[in-house]
Amino acid sequence: MLALAALLWAGFAIVVWAVLGGHTARFDAVLLRLPRMADGAARGPEWMLEMVRDVTALGGVLLRNVFALVGVGVAAFVLRWRGLAVWLFMTVASGWLVNSVMKYAIARPRPELVPHLTEAGGPAFPSGHSFNGAVVYVALALAFAPCVARAPVRHALITAAMVLAALIAMSRIWLGVHWPSDALAGWLGGTGWAVLCAAAFRPSPRGRNAVRA
Repeated sequence: MLALAALLWAGFAIVVWAVLGGHTARFDAVLLRLPRMADGAARGPEWMLEMVRDVTALGGVLLRNVFALVGVGVAAFVLRWRGLAVWLFMTVASGWLVNSVMKYAIARPRPELVPHLTEAGGPAFPSGHSFNGAVVYVALALAFAPCVARAPVRHALITAAMVLAALIAMSRIWLGVHWPSDALAGWLGGTGWAVLCAAAFRPSPRGRNAVRA
């Protein structure tokens, strides 16, 4: 797991280097190549826009923290695994701190080339929805995967969390509030942070009953 964390953070470091060096112009031009209407807004039916906003809301402050707190509560009061609850809380809180420090240290402006289809404030890089969403959902999957007996189900749970985090990242691009490199860095960094914390600090599941699934 440490190797995966190292790979993800190496990818994140490359994106940071590319952004600071001004080497992401071609990659970020993807934002302009999305199908758009005459006013510059992304093309698609109203229901699609609502779906994208619903997906992006999963990475917002309210919903992601609700899921995180539910996970902490389940670990502490249902499984009675206080060490796991503390680990989950600290992983989410420290991930938010890491993302916030990087945002204001790099201070990249948000794209103004296309209309923003949702409200967004603060610096752009890395995407907070992408980074923090990945931290929360991947950490939740990594926290509870050891409780599942069957390896394929554990792997599917973790993969689903990573895919959900990737969808949140892509929604930020579609809504026009982040450069593609912002979203990519957020996904790499947030997933890498959750995996790193799991590899280094997650309590051992030994002695815990696994769910037959």
